[in-house]
Amino acid sequence: MNIAYVCTEKLPAPAVRGGAIQVMIDGIAPLIARRHDLTIFSIDDPLLPSEETNGRIRYIRFPKATYETDVARALSACKFDVVHVFNRPVALADYHAAAPHSAFVLSLHNDMFSPLKITAEQAERALNACTLLTAVSEYIKRTVTGRYQVDPRKVKVIYSGVDLAPYVPAWTEEGKRIRRAERQAYGLADQPVILFLGRLSKTKGPHLLLQCLPSLLARHPETVLVIAGGKWFSDNSRSEYIDWLHELAAPFVEHVIFTNYIPHSRVPKLFLMADVFVCSSQWHEPLARVHYEAMAAGIPVITTNRGGNTEIVRHGQTGLVVDDYANEQAFAEAISYLFEQQTHARRMAETARERVEANFQFEHVAGRLEAVYNEALAAHQRQTTGL
Repeated sequence: MNIAYVCTEKLPAPAVRGGAIQVMIDGIAPLIARRHDLTIFSIDDPLLPSEETNGRIRYIRFPKATYETDVARALSACKFDVVHVFNRPVALADYHAAAPHSAFVLSLHNDMFSPLKITAEQAERALNACTLLTAVSEYIKRTVTGRYQVDPRKVKVIYSGVDLAPYVPAWTEEGKRIRRAERQAYGLADQPVILFLGRLSKTKGPHLLLQCLPSLLARHPETVLVIAGGKWFSDNSRSEYIDWLHELAAPFVEHVIFTNYIPHSRVPKLFLMADVFVCSSQWHEPLARVHYEAMAAGIPVITTNRGGNTEIVRHGQTGLVVDDYANEQAFAEAISYLFEQQTHARRMAETARERVEANFQFEHVAGRLEAVYNEALAAHQRQTTGL
């Protein structure tokens, strides 16, 4: 097949500026390209040429200001069997109008059918234009099927994944060596370390981890909280919220480290400095890919019962789930439990790693997507021939 990927207008591909969608594309593209020709459209970036080819993968990048118009023009000029549009239902309808000869797959990585993001008319147009949809979680699937008359069989849940190669489990000798090196780089010794990794926004909830420190330090006085991330992917500018985080951290200067944005290539090693990883999300998280990454690294996970998080983090089995997600004391209790019950923490981390190995590698994602592309192409051909 001749396949096109259409990224969002937010970040370039490959993931030189980060981004969950871009990281996933980087992981699956070489696997898809083993059997298919693949063209990836994204916005341009000073770090990347406007066009390049890597084996059977062709990258074409357009200016952000004219991105959707340029992509539509390119799709109309080339005959792609399948066009996979990432997270942009409104734009997909326009792309389909420009290239009705192609089968269209829409992947949803957020609640893009929220009335705050799309009108009912736009949603119906997009749903009629795409042959199949994929969703990163059952939760995201329900955000579509719960609002519109869509055959649930038209929406396939395709969980994300990781490349396991750079994720060395924490309990291996190599993992322990990396852990020592990472801790040394940040001036840490044997203190209990909590890691938050993500964008520094109120919806991600890092303030709750700072607010729970007094209680946590009373029980574990050497604890250090590492907050890794920036205002936006690769953006370390300040915001009112980030200023507030630093104010909250000021009384605990020896117990809080802000790293700023960490390039994704550094993430596998960064996890290994931690004893606990916490996803403190306050919003309906689609299913954050940091869960897969922490599980792959063998780090005990705490997450919130929001959105799709609990679809892969099962309480007491592959991590701990905080139901009282807006209560800082609930985080203090969960973190303390993992610090104190190390046998259970290790068992959950090992089980989580096994689940990633069995289900959530990029080869699994690519295989499931390839099946979707084959189904979409067959359905589109039936529609166009009337058979």
